[in-house]
Amino acid sequence: MTINFKLKQDGSLSGLENFHMSVDEVGVKERAASLASRSIKKASKLQAIKMAVSMIDLTTLEGKDSKGKVHAMCRKGIRPLESAPDIPHVGAICVYPNMITYAKEIVQGTGVKIASVATAFPSGQTPLKIKLEEVKKVVQLGADEVDMVISRGEFLAGNYKYVFDEIKAIKNACGDAHLKVILETGELETFDNIRKASFIAMLAGADFIKTSTGKVQPAATLPVVLCMLEAIRDYYDETGKKIGMKPAGGIKTTKDAIANLVLVNETLGDEWLTPDLFRIGASSLLNDLLMQYQKEKVGVYQSSVYFTND
Repeated sequence: MTINFKLKQDGSLSGLENFHMSVDEVGVKERAASLASRSIKKASKLQAIKMAVSMIDLTTLEGKDSKGKVHAMCRKGIRPLESAPDIPHVGAICVYPNMITYAKEIVQGTGVKIASVATAFPSGQTPLKIKLEEVKKVVQLGADEVDMVISRGEFLAGNYKYVFDEIKAIKNACGDAHLKVILETGELETFDNIRKASFIAMLAGADFIKTSTGKVQPAATLPVVLCMLEAIRDYYDETGKKIGMKPAGGIKTTKDAIANLVLVNETLGDEWLTPDLFRIGASSLLNDLLMQYQKEKVGVYQSSVYFTND
């Protein structure tokens, strides 16, 4: 694949007027379904479960979020299952900006990152100046990672330069914090658009590209994830730069998580099977992973009442 646009020396993007990327939608769907049908058993499944736990961005983004809920979620992210110390901590805790400082205090010294949404999440419908102020504030509050949303209206109108420039400005405002760029794939309408938005985000400086806010359906379907993984692969082949991937929205079961891990392994290789390059945005997934872990260990399911809801 040849990228038909490039960065100028001043960091701006040229060639967007000829920006065309075609995706074989049928082929992507068939390959995703084929890869998802693979099964993993016994020791390999236990390894996959623990790997998936380490990649979770344990998330609460509700209007009713409280310090009590965030505290319980942080403690669970640090030690997912008290009776199983071999299960690793999650990758990050993802919260609204007003909970950053509180969550940061709880996870300090544990290796768990704090992520925060920004840029008028989930709509993105505020001026760039306000978005930049919010990003700078969440970094100042202690966020290790920033999850931004792109301006989907501008993208769908064909104003790709606007989207590129906005992401680039937000990346600069992040300082040392990692930037995850949410495409909101459920609103992008076509696989061609998803691939196109993925490349714009990566060229603009994204550390991760992310499927969804979790507020719009469809979200992280396997064909969408595969489409974005293939964009990451092709970008890496052209530039040598590794970009992370974060599917979010609708990933609720161990089967879902393992299917995503298979897609990553088959598309990008095991180098990407690390929390540094792959995350799963989820709230309810962790409990299912823990229930499956216990089943693999003792041979029977435990009731969900034995696992906390936070």
